[in-house]
Amino acid sequence: MMTDNLFLKIINKQIPAKIAYEDDLCLAFHDINPQAPVHVLIIPKKVIRTHEDIADADRDVLGHLHLVAAKLAKQLGLEEGYRLIVNCKEQAGQTVPHLHMHLLGGRDLTWPPG
Repeated sequence: MMTDNLFLKIINKQIPAKIAYEDDLCLAFHDINPQAPVHVLIIPKKVIRTHEDIADADRDVLGHLHLVAAKLAKQLGLEEGYRLIVNCKEQAGQTVPHLHMHLLGGRDLTWPPG
């Protein structure tokens, strides 16, 4: 297990975060550098380095992350739409080695993203 993982430190309450949702499988918190009026990171409590590292055993937790994203989108007033992003590895913009989903909304989101 990675002891220097920033998100693991947030899960373990070693670093404070503005928590939007938490249960036994995942944690969701507001990004400290938001790219939209609503920018929440949704992370599994199980450490999975990247999307490339998911396994059949992770099926339930990955589905759960999507259910939590939909629930949060509703609670955060994103009725007009939102975007879910999963970056895989550094070249795609993943900066923390812990699988995470970005929930973005609250403004028009253009395409392509970058």
